[in-house]
Amino acid sequence: SYDDAKEYVSKLNDCRENAWANLMATHINHALYTGLISFWVARKSRDAQCWFARGNESKLTFKRWAESSQWTFENKWYLLEAEESFSHNDYEAAKSFYKQAISSAKLHKFVHEEALAYELAAYFYFELGETEQSMEYFLAAHERYHEWGAFGKCNSLFEFVKSSFSQASSTV
Repeated sequence: SYDDAKEYVSKLNDCRENAWANLMATHINHALYTGLISFWVARKSRDAQCWFARGNESKLTFKRWAESSQWTFENKWYLLEAEESFSHNDYEAAKSFYKQAISSAKLHKFVHEEALAYELAAYFYFELGETEQSMEYFLAAHERYHEWGAFGKCNSLFEFVKSSFSQASSTV
């Protein structure tokens, strides 16, 4: 609602005046995206061990943080666990961790992180060739990004799905 949005923006502005809060938010995002990128690069790279180590360091950081603040960090830790499992070809564990990341983000009202978890799970299922599950997750990611107001991201996902799924269906 408008009143909720107004309250959240006021709280954000209060935090911006606090240097510690700015540093913490930057550190959290850096740790998350370093981990996600590291596991992705590890899947594609010849020097995977270096990238696994970086990803694992981020994952363990979030595990420690989740022990003190489950609300804020649990979904991020699960998402890093999912990406690590995917990187190690442990597909059943990855499926479970993606579901946990999505559920935790939803429970804790992090719609943008719920969208990200759906998106990464969609790419995971797409790479496994499970197109029906992949499409379901892409649609859910699109809905969450739209709810969050990330319309450019919605367009990007739409273009990926349109080109990738039309190519997949033309090769059948």
